[in-house]
Amino acid sequence: MGFEGPVLHPGNLFVPIVNAVRDAVIAIQTRETVNADFNRWLMQFLFPEWEGKGEETRSFGSGFLIHPRGYILTAEHVIHSARSIWVKQRNGTVHQARLVLADAKRDFAVLQIPAPRPLPYLPLGRSGDAHVGEWVMAVGNPLGLENTVTVGVISAKDRPLRAKGYVYENVLQTDAAINPGNSGGPLINLNAHVIGMNVAVVQPSQSIGFAIAIDSLKPYIRPYLP
Repeated sequence: MGFEGPVLHPGNLFVPIVNAVRDAVIAIQTRETVNADFNRWLMQFLFPEWEGKGEETRSFGSGFLIHPRGYILTAEHVIHSARSIWVKQRNGTVHQARLVLADAKRDFAVLQIPAPRPLPYLPLGRSGDAHVGEWVMAVGNPLGLENTVTVGVISAKDRPLRAKGYVYENVLQTDAAINPGNSGGPLINLNAHVIGMNVAVVQPSQSIGFAIAIDSLKPYIRPYLP
């Protein structure tokens, strides 16, 4: 399935972009079993979006389709230690996803869901061409609230970052609100192209979020791109 960019309307800039991308953004819920109290504490400390009650635990995250055959890109820490992975499309369809690839070092993972017909997907832009001060949009599943949209600008580029036990060599900093559950969702420019994958927010700050620059992920996910 091809992609036609949104038609932009003066004074209503973000609405057509949201309409162009929202069907390709995926809500993710994982289920896992944690037995020890220490492990439970550790998971809550590392991953704020993680919710644990007893032995059966759930966590929420985001992802986005990168291929019409059902390939989804998300953050590795979203599906870390998951016993099962469930994804929900905007139309309400729920699938159990298959884990195709997980890279804990670079904090990304590729999932796949059934695609009896071509699914809408997001084209990848060039994060290297992004500018500080450029408008961007984050779409995701913060706190389990599906298809939430926040808007801001790129605050900085080429940041090294150590967070959640991961070391990121090249991230985009943004003031678009990124909250627990946004991890794995897309950071989108005004061309409706993905330039980053949201991964972290500085707590308790509400305006310092980070996304992995998409150019740094392309070499590893190329087999799953159209």
